[in-house]
Amino acid sequence: MTFAVYGAYGYTGRLVVAELARRRLDMALLGRDADRLARLAFTYDVPPGKVRVATLDDPAVLAAALSDCRVVINCAGPFTVAGTAVVRAAIAACCHYVDIAGEQLYMKQVFDTLASAAERAEVGVILAANDDGLPSDLIAALTARPLGPIDDLVIGLELTRVDGSTPSRGTLRSAFASRDTFLDGGLGYAGGRWDSGIPARRSSMMLPLSGRVVPVVKFPLPGVVTIPRHVRANRVEGVASQALATGLAGVSTELIDSVPEGPPETIRSAGRWGIAVEAVAGSGATARGVVQGHDMQATTAAVAVEAAQRLLVQPLAGFGVLAPAEAFDPKDFLDALATHGVTWSIEQG
Repeated sequence: MTFAVYGAYGYTGRLVVAELARRRLDMALLGRDADRLARLAFTYDVPPGKVRVATLDDPAVLAAALSDCRVVINCAGPFTVAGTAVVRAAIAACCHYVDIAGEQLYMKQVFDTLASAAERAEVGVILAANDDGLPSDLIAALTARPLGPIDDLVIGLELTRVDGSTPSRGTLRSAFASRDTFLDGGLGYAGGRWDSGIPARRSSMMLPLSGRVVPVVKFPLPGVVTIPRHVRANRVEGVASQALATGLAGVSTELIDSVPEGPPETIRSAGRWGIAVEAVAGSGATARGVVQGHDMQATTAAVAVEAAQRLLVQPLAGFGVLAPAEAFDPKDFLDALATHGVTWSIEQG
């Protein structure tokens, strides 16, 4: 057996399962609810032996459920609350790990506390394999590479949705669990360390969907945690359009309870996402990279499955908790996403 999906019956989990089925990849379905797992298994003709109930509060059972799997894709958030348990179980089972997290503090904790254990187990741990975390890391690597040491690197995120579209309920739960991080703008990176108290340096940026300079605010993007691990940069900052930041900072339990589990495909597919990376070298040379696409949730599923599959079929330069650009060839990975509507480009200053 190869692929396991934890939280398989959630909104994004079902999209990941559908993507694995589309690629005709063998899978096991894991989660806490036996009835929901059984219904999903019936839909995709997954045999009973590959349907496994495992709770986060029983590490031994969770590790045993992964014992014959080579990689697990964790779709069960909020990751700030629940993610570390699945990472630890994967390491105990010597199973590669991929998740769709976006929470900075969870990501930094995994890098800080579990890297050595993952290296000893000879597994790769890839965090934030979603529509913005992994693409922003890869485009930053390609943007910065020709410039040498970077003085300042900024990642900007922009989303557009059509009327009637909302984030999935799971995304809102994760935002609510990290609401303090959203309110203060999250981690920045400066002088070799991550800190939540680093003041914002940018108040405007040209974002790809607007096609013009728009107001932005400091925003807790996952790339801030991963990019400094492979780009030699003095400062890395994440920003987003004001509307996006304000919306996620204002998430409440009432809002979460009022929205559907996720948008229907007809509405979801009309939404767009765009990421810009601007890098300034110590020499003064500049470069700008852009990656963009549509349907955030379906892109996340494609990114997560692509990452999981590459962990198995391509040799890793090393093991441990890895930034995407440390594990994968950035250009080759981004090019592979073209079939899912993802485009990218780089302009030298």
